[in-house]
Amino acid sequence: MLTLDQVKSKSAGRLGDLHPVVLTATGALLQRSYARGIPIMITQGRRTIAEQNELYAQGRTKKGPIVTNVRGGSSYHNYGLAIDFALLLPDGKTLSWDERRDGDNDKVADYREVAEEGKKLGFTWGGDWTSFKDYSHLEMTFGLTTAQLRAGRQPTAQQVKDALAVINGGSGQADELTISLNGRKITAGILENGTTMAPVRAVAEALGAKVTYDPLTRTVNITTA
Repeated sequence: MLTLDQVKSKSAGRLGDLHPVVLTATGALLQRSYARGIPIMITQGRRTIAEQNELYAQGRTKKGPIVTNVRGGSSYHNYGLAIDFALLLPDGKTLSWDERRDGDNDKVADYREVAEEGKKLGFTWGGDWTSFKDYSHLEMTFGLTTAQLRAGRQPTAQQVKDALAVINGGSGQADELTISLNGRKITAGILENGTTMAPVRAVAEALGAKVTYDPLTRTVNITTA
């Protein structure tokens, strides 16, 4: 059986551009799901506008099934506020998107058990939607619409603090930070148990580096000029 560190490593390359609060919640979700005997892998974190439009075209102007009803800019993935996950099977390599699978034989579908942990952490689950169920999807909107996010609105400091309190069970072990470069704010970060976490792309690109992701090796590559 895979260790928790091995399970986390399989998702690491897809987490770098998430909002710091969502990143913290996702780490907790990986740990809590593993503790329930349901290892998962994050298959999608932040998605670019272009990537969203490509997905929207699938099943419409391109071959394949329809997997989304929203265009680029109208998905919480585009703002680092959503994740998709799949069940990691016992071989440690194969993924399952079977929403009825009960791998731990407790008569509750694994997807629902993961969603239960996600909702405890403050996520909204796509499996609860009525018009277009998305069992793999979890999002944390901070009460903001995608239209507000497109207009540049961001979660307030109080919303961030409240979300962290939910994630940490009111322990106050994490708090928001501002990451600045030469006096200019470039992104938000999180200080948790003495460790600073920040979106790697925002920091690297502010320093003039290029960030790419290799899905085959699950590696984030940072290239300096």
